[in-house]
Amino acid sequence: MTRTETRPSPGGRALLGDRSVARIGFGIMQLAENRSGRPAPGPAEAVALLRHAVAAGVDHVDTAQFYGDGAANALLRRALHPYPEELVLATKVGAVHTPAGLVLAQRPEQLRAAVEENLRALGVERLGIVNLRRADAPPGLVAEGDQRVPPADQLAELVALRDAGAIGGIGLSNVDAEQLAAALPAGIACVQNAYNVLDRTSEPVRELCRRHGVAWVPFFPLGSAFPGVPKVTDHPAVRAAADALGATPAQVGLAWLLAHDPHTLLIPGTTSLAHLEANLAAGDLTLDAEILATLDALT
Repeated sequence: MTRTETRPSPGGRALLGDRSVARIGFGIMQLAENRSGRPAPGPAEAVALLRHAVAAGVDHVDTAQFYGDGAANALLRRALHPYPEELVLATKVGAVHTPAGLVLAQRPEQLRAAVEENLRALGVERLGIVNLRRADAPPGLVAEGDQRVPPADQLAELVALRDAGAIGGIGLSNVDAEQLAAALPAGIACVQNAYNVLDRTSEPVRELCRRHGVAWVPFFPLGSAFPGVPKVTDHPAVRAAADALGATPAQVGLAWLLAHDPHTLLIPGTTSLAHLEANLAAGDLTLDAEILATLDALT
């Protein structure tokens, strides 16, 4: 199936590497893992949600073989294989599941093995994007011992896989501006860092992405369940904007990200059809100058 001008594009369109995608995609980790305190949906419900997302115009799906110890990729394959031409599958490497739980897998040979496992699990010969999840700092696991690997060594392995045709584009996750600047000559398609209207810690990284035309794909776009991390949807200014616009606080938080930087691509996750539709509808929400100024001033 080839995208036509009549196909919906939630949030408009922007480049992800050399591919044009809708600016609102779908992160599917919650379909395979119970991190929100709510049980993951059953397989049939998850498959239906994925199919609905693609029918609604989603053409950028974020996954990883280590989400749910392979469950996310299995659901994705069951729901959508053979995949539509326009669908960009973005996966992540840098960790693996073991009998002891999730552990880091940062060494070059481990990254190659993870790419090969994603290819097998998804039933493809080429992955649209492979994001390298660095582990220099929280959130999540922090590298120690032989898992402290220079970024250049990791990138060399991923570039070799890209040259061999196994990867379309290389992304980075959880990096600082210095690491991104050093990686840019290798050709970086996107960066995934924590970022939202209340957390601008990664602003220097976002600005570097903007200057170099690299897609900015923020995770925790509405905050997170980690202790001490504020939730965007609880902030009074966000709630007031939602009331004024007849929208939800989550839609306001997502709309601000889209308005803040035209290179931004969103991959909000959900296990609910109603929430999925609300997330996609955030692409139609217009924040007026007064609301934008108020939200821009938040820290």
